[in-house]
Amino acid sequence: MSRFRRSVAEHAAVVADLLREVPVPTGELALADALGRVIAADVVAPIPLPVFDNSQMDGYAVRAADLTGAALPIARPIPAGAAGAPLVPGTCAPIMTGAPVPAWADTIVPIEAAVPDAFPPFVTDRTRPHDDDARVTLPVAAEVTPGAFVRRAGSDIAAGAVALRAGDRVGPRHAGLAAALGITGLPVLTAPTALLIATGDEVVAPGGELGPGQIFDANTTLLAASLAEAGWASETLTVDTDEPKDFAAALRAAVVRCAPALVLTSGGISAGAYEVVKLALGAAEHDVEFGSVAMQPGGPQGAGLLDIDDRAIPLLAFPGNPVSTFVSFEMFLRPALVERFGARARTSTTARLAAAADSPAGRLQVRRARLGVDGVVELIGGAGSHLLGPLAEANALVLIDPETTRAEPGARLRTILIGEIQ
Repeated sequence: MSRFRRSVAEHAAVVADLLREVPVPTGELALADALGRVIAADVVAPIPLPVFDNSQMDGYAVRAADLTGAALPIARPIPAGAAGAPLVPGTCAPIMTGAPVPAWADTIVPIEAAVPDAFPPFVTDRTRPHDDDARVTLPVAAEVTPGAFVRRAGSDIAAGAVALRAGDRVGPRHAGLAAALGITGLPVLTAPTALLIATGDEVVAPGGELGPGQIFDANTTLLAASLAEAGWASETLTVDTDEPKDFAAALRAAVVRCAPALVLTSGGISAGAYEVVKLALGAAEHDVEFGSVAMQPGGPQGAGLLDIDDRAIPLLAFPGNPVSTFVSFEMFLRPALVERFGARARTSTTARLAAAADSPAGRLQVRRARLGVDGVVELIGGAGSHLLGPLAEANALVLIDPETTRAEPGARLRTILIGEIQ
């Protein structure tokens, strides 16, 4: 069985290489379902925006050449959603915001600039007949810019232009633009499926009955939630045995059944006598290596390819303590999912340490912490990989580099946000 010793950066590169060959599934989703996903291909505008020349203001549509200072006859009004008749030269037409600019008109004069600065009654009250004698005085041509307050067709986006770009993450503004273009669905990266494997006869699913020496399984929920947050789907296989042959058989059957893009295990890879994942998958038929990474928590790691029915399926094996599992996901798997599958990247910043902290030489220590709005980060709980309470309370992970054995108060340390700053 091959064993490795790697730095954090070296193991992260191995994980990224494993995921780089996994096909990225795509599909078209309705706008509401596409929110938060990454656009898979450029989306071209099928129509121009605006679709037609329209008025930016409530006012009068007019030819700039007719603005001589004389009062102009008022033609029939043009409400939004209705096309007006071509403008007769020497007249002006009341027009509402968004209404099509009539043929022969080239300028909009806002109602505030007209005398009187209110529409005649027949414009605002549709029950009144048109007044053929109604007149309005508008500014002279020298005071008006030809084309003023006219939104030209295609001035926002031309038909055939790229409206949404591949690689952008769909948010409300993207969905709004798509809807304005009449588009109902978007091509996006869809959710691959990971197979999660909980190991050991000591773990019990939440809600079950604990026997002597047993614990509830937190890792499966931690990983499933982390994958969902990254845009992945997951299926779970619980293998309640420490017999390598039984584990290998259950794994093979689950892989054949759900054809996952990735297999993710937690536990069973340390130096103990009953490390079922390492014993079952370290055989020559699989190209899987186990070893250690210079990180605390999360030192024991496994990675490689499973050979099942002539399929090479990436496998990552995380240690079994819940905090180690979470830290392993954040340090190794999430960056690969960001690079390859468009998962949301964590925000990384530099924060000032509130109090001194010791750290083991030669290992990157990852500590749970609370980052405040003042940029000061406070470590919470100890370094123990079983301490889930401080993890739930944390909004950040603080990284103390392998060369630092003691970080003093005020030291500026890399900090990864895993929650909101409050």
